[in-house]
Amino acid sequence: MDILSFLSDVSKQNIAILLNEPMYKHTTFKIGGNADCFAEPKNSDELVFLLKSAKKYDVPVFLLGKGSNILVSDFGIEGVVISLLKLDGISVDDKTIICECGANLSSVCIAARQNELTGIEFAYGIPGSVGGALYMNAGAYGGDMSQVVKGAYCLNENFKEIYLDVSEMALSYRTSIFKSKMIILKVVIELSYGKSTEISEKMQDFLGRRKDKQPLEYPSAGSTFKRPEGNYAGTLIEKNGLKGASIGGAMVSRKHAGFIINYNNATAGDVTALIKKVQATVKAGDNISLEPEVIFIGRGTDCKS
Repeated sequence: MDILSFLSDVSKQNIAILLNEPMYKHTTFKIGGNADCFAEPKNSDELVFLLKSAKKYDVPVFLLGKGSNILVSDFGIEGVVISLLKLDGISVDDKTIICECGANLSSVCIAARQNELTGIEFAYGIPGSVGGALYMNAGAYGGDMSQVVKGAYCLNENFKEIYLDVSEMALSYRTSIFKSKMIILKVVIELSYGKSTEISEKMQDFLGRRKDKQPLEYPSAGSTFKRPEGNYAGTLIEKNGLKGASIGGAMVSRKHAGFIINYNNATAGDVTALIKKVQATVKAGDNISLEPEVIFIGRGTDCKS
């Protein structure tokens, strides 16, 4: 890794970049050590330049949206973190919404409502970017991205822009083809016409349910575990007496046992230890293996489920 040459290349392009940037500032968990470098491209050209330069100098890259489904190591991230949040354009043409990867998911829902388009209300209040939502096939309340996405413009391994139809994305529960090497640039969403009053009612209903049932008052990464077949992670965790269990500053939420929260300056080590405790307890009590939905990022990360 030749990070000095990488930084020299980037400086010539006037691309905003920070050194030793604390990652707790950029994740919904509010946890994480420093990234060696943190770049914020303003457009796709700057993004492609960063990616090509990083490859040229063998600098590891991590692409970041709103940081809503990740746990960053206390030891930080090697190489460069590229934030995509400035790539946030949203345009509407008839029943089609085209969103840049960094667009806020709730902002897309609002744009749909303003144009009397229905179908994506389920996503209102999900704290993620459009690119991250497609990457994970995010969903809630019976809806997910596979139901509304028509296609996406992406970068392939050679950093050439290609278009993928939704049928080519291998979208299933919390996964997609984008977990390989393709990078999402823009997402094409196809909706149906509806009445703005009914759309608003659905959005507020879903948001109200989230506030009632989820511990939104504390930092977290959303649901900590994937839903095991034929069951619910939160139900199993509560059944095994783990509601309110804590290690360091990490706690199993008393409001919803499917969430591990940062209730008192938790470290990534605290969260990881609590995840393992929950897994071991549920395995011993019900012989069910809980798989983390949270993605573990950074130096010394232990991702074993």
